[in-house]
Amino acid sequence: MGVGLGIVAAARRWPVSASQARAAVALAALPDIGHLIPIALWGLVGDGTWDVLRRYAIATPRTEPWLPAGVQAWSHTLHCVMHSAIVAAVVTAIAWFRWRWVLVPLAGWWAHIVIDIFTHSSEYYPSPVLYPITDRGFDGIAWPTPWFMALNYAALALAGLWLLRSNRGRPLWTGAPPGPRRHDSAE
Repeated sequence: MGVGLGIVAAARRWPVSASQARAAVALAALPDIGHLIPIALWGLVGDGTWDVLRRYAIATPRTEPWLPAGVQAWSHTLHCVMHSAIVAAVVTAIAWFRWRWVLVPLAGWWAHIVIDIFTHSSEYYPSPVLYPITDRGFDGIAWPTPWFMALNYAALALAGLWLLRSNRGRPLWTGAPPGPRRHDSAE
């Protein structure tokens, strides 16, 4: 949700297409979805079940279901790769020289990495931002901490309301037709 709000705010200042916005939101979600692929494949072609995938997806630390060593290793590696600022920097450098249109969507991935640094503690899935140098993470605030969740959702709601109130009559995406004009009582 935060990345979506960020893209809306960025679209006010720079040209952002709707497809770039959708891709940014998808890339923001990918780090937390990509590491589920080995578990899903194990469920499709091995002895795994969809219940194991579901339990793994919603697990808290030390409550994850048992996984075969190979599935666990691939899942962990994908988690590290997708949360690595080093890997994201290499991908961004390649995109800078080859496919500049990908830079806006990559902002979603970068936002996920940066947010996770501060919202994962050493006990709650630390984000391995320096992978492959190390898979250790920083000790931030675990996002399910009740006071932090309340603060987070309140900030998102305020940002959304501000964007909604200040966007009247402006097109949201590049190439979009302008919205209805706002009529003031003075007219």
